[in-house]
Amino acid sequence: MNLHTLRQDIPAGLVVFLVALPLCLGIAQASGLPPFAGLLTGVIGGLLVTALSPSRFAVSGPAAGLVTIVVASIQTLGSFSAFLTALILAGVLQCVLGLLRAGRFIGLVPGSVIKGMLAAIGILLIMQQITVALGAQGDAELVSLATGEMAFSPSAALVAAAGLVVLWLWTTPQIEAIKALSWIPGPLVAVLLGCMATVFGDRLLPGLSDGLPRIALPQFDSVAALAAELETPDWLAWQEPAVWIVAVTLALVASLETLLSQEALKKLRPQHPAPSPNKEMFAQGVGNLTSGLLGAMPITAVIVRSSVNVSVGAQSKLSILIHGVLLLICGLWFSELLNAIPLASLAAVLLFTGYKLATPRLFVEQFRMGPQQSIPFLATIGGIIAFGMLAGIGLGIVTQVVCSLYKSHRNALQLTRHDDHYVLRFRQNLTFLHNPTLQGLLAEIPENSTVIVDHGNANYMDPDVKAVLQDFGENARERGIRLSQWPVAVK
Repeated sequence: MNLHTLRQDIPAGLVVFLVALPLCLGIAQASGLPPFAGLLTGVIGGLLVTALSPSRFAVSGPAAGLVTIVVASIQTLGSFSAFLTALILAGVLQCVLGLLRAGRFIGLVPGSVIKGMLAAIGILLIMQQITVALGAQGDAELVSLATGEMAFSPSAALVAAAGLVVLWLWTTPQIEAIKALSWIPGPLVAVLLGCMATVFGDRLLPGLSDGLPRIALPQFDSVAALAAELETPDWLAWQEPAVWIVAVTLALVASLETLLSQEALKKLRPQHPAPSPNKEMFAQGVGNLTSGLLGAMPITAVIVRSSVNVSVGAQSKLSILIHGVLLLICGLWFSELLNAIPLASLAAVLLFTGYKLATPRLFVEQFRMGPQQSIPFLATIGGIIAFGMLAGIGLGIVTQVVCSLYKSHRNALQLTRHDDHYVLRFRQNLTFLHNPTLQGLLAEIPENSTVIVDHGNANYMDPDVKAVLQDFGENARERGIRLSQWPVAVK
């Protein structure tokens, strides 16, 4: 580390901290957990995972993509302590996967399924945060808004709307062209605007701040108070099958999101040599194991924070470590200041994040690529929303396999005509599944024709395929059909 690196990493770490702070708080709030759990997760990801990670630029912490899994898992298991046990097991599984070098299998997951997973996460995030943005009390469901049974707060709706406007403005070329503003993260501005509404709102509109639910961070005056805030795992919960299902889901989805973030980060800032996906998976496993022990949330590498880290000129891991230290300082000594943040502002940040994950442009792109991509994409989205993350991803992969097999099956054989000459092309290896198509094409060949077979691309043919060709060849002479380059010898 030299002076030049230090001069770039310190401001980069500060910017990443300003981006991560509202996201850590918002993701915890969206998961139904104390805001301190989000900060603690960011600290573990920023310090421990960064120290073990092979990447110099990947920022780890709580991810919006896991919010729906956390919420559903806690409801299924019945308690946060049981969920922490599942998180510990998930961390162990990730470590094992890293040691087994399973990171290379990320290439087997179809792109349509990955994009469908991200879009489904975005949709679920939007569905979940609309009621929070409207200031609904308790566990109000989205359906209650449609039926008119939900009472909402105009103050919260106004603050959330203002936050969304700010977040949108920060993506426009006009704001990006102003260098001083482009260095200030949009989520931070949206949160600061919400804080101003809670502190000074009553001076502009009487009663404005009364209808703004806020986050509630505890204040620590001793190490004992800090230890009392930490949730402990339910060590007996490992005997329940549901805990293992949650653990496998967390391990797979967290690993998938981490490795996808790494792949995206390679395009933004190549590293030589490229970070090992297996070492990264092991580092994430240690992080999730620690999170489970300390009462935090699941950790992944997050592309939003990582891309910010790269764009502001980070040169080493120091920028990420600085962001982790700043999160720790905020959680321990500035909780009273952070308690001025309204939940509506955090909901606006998460709503905008959900929109970016499920942007309409993504749907248009998938449909333009044809049914082979759009059908598995939609199947993944529908499966995740209806049946859960792991089942939805499985449904998407199965659908993609079926679509690929169908497409491959249709293009395996081709029959073209040139006067009385017919050319039958085998474009790939043939199995018994191709028999109906092969029989149909052979039936189209009339009598007194010449048939040329191009089978250079078929290195293997099932015995059933050879039997069909043998039968056609034996009857060809009686029909006046001349065979050329026939792949099966005719006696």
